[in-house]
Amino acid sequence: MAVSLFLDGLTVHTQSHDYPIVITESATEDATGQSSMAQQIAPYINGRQVLIVTNDTVAPLYLASLEDELAAHFTVKVCVLPDGEQYKNQASINHIYDVLMDEHFNRDVTLIALGGGVIGDMTGFAAASFMRGVNFIQIPTTLLSQVDSSVGGKTGINHSQGKNMIGAFWQPQMVLADMSTLKTLPARELSAGLAEVIKYALIMDIAFLEWLETNLPAMMALDLAVLGEAVKRCCQYKADIVAQDERESGVRALLNFGHTFGHVIETHEGYGNWLHGEAVAAGMVQAAELSQKLGWLTIEDVARVKRVLELASLPTCPPAIEVQTALRLMGHDKKVKHGQIRLILLKSLGEAVLTNDFDAELLTDVLSQHSA
Repeated sequence: MAVSLFLDGLTVHTQSHDYPIVITESATEDATGQSSMAQQIAPYINGRQVLIVTNDTVAPLYLASLEDELAAHFTVKVCVLPDGEQYKNQASINHIYDVLMDEHFNRDVTLIALGGGVIGDMTGFAAASFMRGVNFIQIPTTLLSQVDSSVGGKTGINHSQGKNMIGAFWQPQMVLADMSTLKTLPARELSAGLAEVIKYALIMDIAFLEWLETNLPAMMALDLAVLGEAVKRCCQYKADIVAQDERESGVRALLNFGHTFGHVIETHEGYGNWLHGEAVAAGMVQAAELSQKLGWLTIEDVARVKRVLELASLPTCPPAIEVQTALRLMGHDKKVKHGQIRLILLKSLGEAVLTNDFDAELLTDVLSQHSA
């Protein structure tokens, strides 16, 4: 089990392999002011070949020092992709493949994802598919990727008709989450990450919801100790669920609370126009509204969901989307089974359930409240 510089390390247990999550406040700098990211990840690099995949926003911040330190011990190449959800596509994956092929890299290569969720998802998918599977390491630099997408091995790209429709389950060798990278995160991206933090509280721990209601102002003010505690809690929640259900055949689906509604927003509005966390926030409100119509939540509960999202400067109202369009997009959701839409809803605050046992007219009512 890896030892963190800042918080206790965590281990994710899966049927594929176990791997550590290292949560630290200072991997970007050691006592001499030099990057120590390389020191943290080097023991998990297999072979001598390394490809760092990043984007043109993150690269100027962290790439040079990481590349230089690794180059002292490995053959290191870099693939810099454009930044944005709209580039989470096959063209970007092909660019990663092109670099791997041009450099004659083989099955001994380790891919390093240096960036947010988009970079992590694409790097992981490239690793899963290049030569039928090579190793990769996650260095998430956004809150959203630190608490959610970097852990659990879900990788993939978007399709014009649906988000994350093409991909694979492929676990990393390790995850290095450095809180200090959040200092360079735009405020909008920080809020988007908080949507996933709030999600964990709503689906599994009302005590964590109460903690967030108290501590969200400090998180918004970039208190790294408080943010680190939230990341640790979320990673532990996810590690526990992934250990039970690596390939999302059961309980892991609960982690998609708000996502079916949210993916409709992202697909309809165009990838990147609504950040993933923003769409999930509005989607969680819609899921809470449907839960209330089913008699599971009270009106006060729904108001509480909205208030905690507003504390994180997140939207609580989706864009106007025609009901039939929304239903058609929901039909592409990966949780659809035997032609039936299944949703994660709340039995109560802190308790989620995956179900298709709801009146379709109630879903239509929720969608029509915000329809075009």
